[in-house]
Amino acid sequence: MHDEIKKERMNYEELLATKSSGKQNLTHLPIGDYYRTQIDEKYRGIIKINPQLHQQIVFTKALQKECQENGKLSNVHQLHFAPSTDEKEISQLDIEIGTYLSFEQLLNESPAVVAQKGFIDEVMRSLVDITTYLHQQGIYHVCFSPRTVFVRKGDHAVKLLSHGSYYLGMKDQQAFYGSDAEFVAPEVLNGGTVDERCDVYSIGKFMSVLFERAEMPLEYKQALKKATSTEPEERFQTPEEMLKNLQKRRQTKNSVISLVVACAIALVCLAVYFDMFPESHPVEFVKPAPENPQTNPLDEGFDPSTLGAADDESVSDSADMAANDAEYQAKAEQIFRKRYEKEADRILSKIYNKDYMNVSEKKFMADNQATLKELMEVQQQLGEEASLTPERSQLIASEIIERITNEKRRQLGSTNARGIQK
Repeated sequence: MHDEIKKERMNYEELLATKSSGKQNLTHLPIGDYYRTQIDEKYRGIIKINPQLHQQIVFTKALQKECQENGKLSNVHQLHFAPSTDEKEISQLDIEIGTYLSFEQLLNESPAVVAQKGFIDEVMRSLVDITTYLHQQGIYHVCFSPRTVFVRKGDHAVKLLSHGSYYLGMKDQQAFYGSDAEFVAPEVLNGGTVDERCDVYSIGKFMSVLFERAEMPLEYKQALKKATSTEPEERFQTPEEMLKNLQKRRQTKNSVISLVVACAIALVCLAVYFDMFPESHPVEFVKPAPENPQTNPLDEGFDPSTLGAADDESVSDSADMAANDAEYQAKAEQIFRKRYEKEADRILSKIYNKDYMNVSEKKFMADNQATLKELMEVQQQLGEEASLTPERSQLIASEIIERITNEKRRQLGSTNARGIQK
């Protein structure tokens, strides 16, 4: 028995020696080393168990228990394996058929993969899915590191192998995880209480590594900062809560951005609208000089005594005519204002509504031109029907458009604000 263990350790040391020579691509896991090999023209993954760990009876029993329960785990992100026994000890784990890479290998071979659209979000969703499932089974992964999280070659589907909660009985967790201990929650290394929050911490640390190769959005910065708090009470209580918080922050940010963009576009369109109106310039009318009378009124029997009475009557008639004209003008403007307000509200409602503001900027600007044209045509038509001068109808129309536009912008602003608050 002693000779067999000695032989196994020699084989393991030879396997480790190949790592530096480049003959095999090894990934160091807490329980041993993972590598790929070709068997019957198919690639298989192997975990070579570190024989030194078998010196601890706690590890041997924990490994046996994990092998018994691994096949029962039914989640698309869980890799299954079968143990290979040498004498009474499990010497290696044979992974299910497929080509799988650790994130450490993936990032070394294709570092730009993290910049692909939706890649990081999909990794986050996958980790929360598998971790939530494991928690329902009473299992904690404990250590999410670039070495312990895998992907399937080709579609980059996230996969997990061995789980740390099986080995919590080992006294020195720091030594067990080695260089991966930085991804393990402080309470695990210190022998404290282990629950869902230790996986929240580890996922946060793992996601932070991915963002070393990509720009981290604000919503991720805030969520990961909370997730990696040293005190468990300050973290999210579950990975699912962390994901929901992240999605909520993103929706809030997008709503604010949409509101700002909509207001900016509205201001631009309003400026364009007023720029399209022709400028009104005051017109100075020059009265013609009175002609000199060619005849003497006295020669035609003009009675000077009637001069005062005629002048008074003429002034009275002129005042009455002016009053009538002013009253008619006021009524005409009132009719025009009422009709134009109704038409302007109808036309502007086409572009100032919560559904239409989400269209592309190009379509918004194109439809805006048609709206401005329609407003001007309605102004000209209603102005002529009310017998108003173009300058006067234009002035009244401009005031109405500005007021209605401001009202609709405030309404949109209030609607978006209530959406964000909810």
